[in-house]
Amino acid sequence: MAFSLFGKRETPETPEPEQQPRGLFDRMKQAVTRTRESLASSISSVVALTREVDEASLDDLEFALLASDIGSSTTQQIIANLRDLALRKGISDGAELKRHLKAEILSILRAVDAAKPVIHPSTSPEVIMMVGVNGAGKTTTSGKLAAQFHRDGNTVLLCAADTFRAAAIEQLEVWADRSGVDLIKTKQGGDPSAALYDALAAAKARSTNILLVDTAGRLHTKSDLMKELDKMRRTAEKLIPGAPHQTLLVIDATTGQNGLQQARLFTEAAHVTGIVLTKLDGSAKGGIVVAIAHDLGLPVRYCGVGEKLEDIIPFDANAFVDSLLD
Repeated sequence: MAFSLFGKRETPETPEPEQQPRGLFDRMKQAVTRTRESLASSISSVVALTREVDEASLDDLEFALLASDIGSSTTQQIIANLRDLALRKGISDGAELKRHLKAEILSILRAVDAAKPVIHPSTSPEVIMMVGVNGAGKTTTSGKLAAQFHRDGNTVLLCAADTFRAAAIEQLEVWADRSGVDLIKTKQGGDPSAALYDALAAAKARSTNILLVDTAGRLHTKSDLMKELDKMRRTAEKLIPGAPHQTLLVIDATTGQNGLQQARLFTEAAHVTGIVLTKLDGSAKGGIVVAIAHDLGLPVRYCGVGEKLEDIIPFDANAFVDSLLD
C-alpha cells in the first residue's frame, strides 16, 4: 500500500561535508563515472520526476542500490532508515530523498573509518602486507603505493614475496625502479616467508620507514595457500612486534559481490585491516565500497583509478559520496 511522505518539513540532517582538495574530488568523480551513470539512470525517475515519495519510489531506489552492488543487507538497512525517516518527519520529493540517501551512505563509511583508524607504529619500520587473488592488481598497487609513500618523503622498501607466479618478481622490479625504491627478492619458487624475513631484517638494519610486502595472489578457496599467508603474518610479528601493522586486501572493483566474499575469507586468514579497490574507473559496481564497510566493517584505504604510476588516490568518504550522488 502506498503512503504519502509529504509530512512536515524539517531541515535535512545531512552532515556538512568537509572541504576537499579539488584535485581529489575531480579524480574521485572521474573514477566513479560508470557507477554514477548506472545509479543515476536507475533512480532518475525517483530524483527528477517524483513529486510524491511513496513505497513505489522506495522500491525503485532499492533496485538502483542493488544494481550498483551496494548489497542486499546494506540496501535493506538504508531503505528501512529512509522509510522510518519519511514516516517520522516527511520527505517532500526526490531531491530531498537523494540528500538523505547521501547522508545514509556517508554515515556507514564514516562509522567504519572511526572504528578502524590507521594506527602507525611509534618506531620504524611500518610493515604493510598486500594480499589478494591473482589478477586483482596487487603487484601494480604495491608499486604505486611505494611511489606515493616515497614522494611523501618516506624511505620505502619493497619485498617480492610472490615467489610462485611467473614473472611476478620481475614485474615488481620494474615498479621498484619506476618508484625509486629498493627491492628485496629471492629466486622464483623460493620460500616466501624466507624472503619476508630477509626484507624485515633489511628494513630494520636500514631504519626504513615503510616496508611493503607483495604476497602471492592466492585463491581464497585454497586453504593451504591461506595457511601460508598466515605463516608469513606470524613471521613478521616474531621479528617486528605488532607487524604487519596494516594488511591491505586488493580487490578488483569489477568483481562486484564476489569481492565481498574474498574480503570475508581473507579477513579470517590474514587479519585484513583495509581495502584497496582497483579498477574503480572501469566498473559500474563501485557500490561494493559501501557493502564492504557495512557487512565486514572494513574501510577502503585507497582506490586505483588508472594504469599510471600516480593513478592511486587515498579513499575519502566525502569525496566518494559527493562524486557518486552529485
